[in-house]
Amino acid sequence: MVDRHTRDLTVLVTGIGGFLARHVALQLLEQGYRVRGSLRSLGKSEVLGRDLASHCHNIIEHLSFVQADLDRDDGWDEAVEGCSYVIHTASPFPPGYPDNEYALIQTARDGALRVLRAAHQAQVTRVVMTSSVAATNHGDGQAPFTEKNWTDVNSPRATPYYKSKTLTEQAAWAFARDTGLDLAVINPSVILGPLLGSSFGTSVGLIHHLMTGRFKGIPRFGFSVVDARDAADAHIRAMTIPAASGQRFIVGGRFFWLGDLVATLRDSFPKYASRLPTSEVPDEIVRSMAASNPDARTIVHELNRDLSVSSAKARRILNWSSRPEEECVRASTQSLIDLGWVTTGNTGPRD
Repeated sequence: MVDRHTRDLTVLVTGIGGFLARHVALQLLEQGYRVRGSLRSLGKSEVLGRDLASHCHNIIEHLSFVQADLDRDDGWDEAVEGCSYVIHTASPFPPGYPDNEYALIQTARDGALRVLRAAHQAQVTRVVMTSSVAATNHGDGQAPFTEKNWTDVNSPRATPYYKSKTLTEQAAWAFARDTGLDLAVINPSVILGPLLGSSFGTSVGLIHHLMTGRFKGIPRFGFSVVDARDAADAHIRAMTIPAASGQRFIVGGRFFWLGDLVATLRDSFPKYASRLPTSEVPDEIVRSMAASNPDARTIVHELNRDLSVSSAKARRILNWSSRPEEECVRASTQSLIDLGWVTTGNTGPRD
């Protein structure tokens, strides 16, 4: 339902082409906000506009695009001009283990600071930034992890991606303290759910790899999941609820061992069951693979580790709720099937 109060409010959604950002934009449009989305290249805006229009065709005129790149200063002042709020979702999320750790961290951290500086200068009401449980789950804390926990960037467990999320969030909080910027941070777990377009990123890519036979075995590795629709809802709640100011919020649900995820896929999509792995991969095999395999290197330090999280703070302060976790697993998979990325004839990933 459109709220009259929101009709004249513009929200900048950075990286609007991303999986989560599309859901954020869609919900904002449905609630009556005007949405300005940033893209590295405006060449993608027409397709993205059509994708979102297929879900909210009667209010798509409230959507506009601006070109701005996390690696460049140009464009961010114009992107934020006239906006009441900023939801900063844009951040690199590479598959596997990146070759250049510093470049990944620099883009994420410096890009976030570019957005925050522009938002501060434009005197926006609040910025909501997407971080990750990658910034909470890999230090000396114990499961279930909470907002009090931080990843230790000097630990062998800290992959380049974990470092990028942790250092970026810490830099954002330091900037907010120094300037008085009103900031809230959302730390989602692995985001799954329905696709709002034909492309997909690293998280849904895991489902794609499983459903197309890329996995030959199941390592003892696990993670908490959250539906993109619920993660988007948390961002919008944090944007307007007064008590969210200056707070970070974990949003995540059930913890799945990868074997549990495979079992859910097998039960939900029996036609594709023969594609799914059945045997476990011993830890020592994963460790031996880590030297040459980027995927194994990413998870080797998290084998057999409980990475469950608590979303109690988000439920208490944001009045946030989430749908059953199996639903988002099924929704991602059904989207891949509907879009032709997974077919009964697949024997491997369609790249």
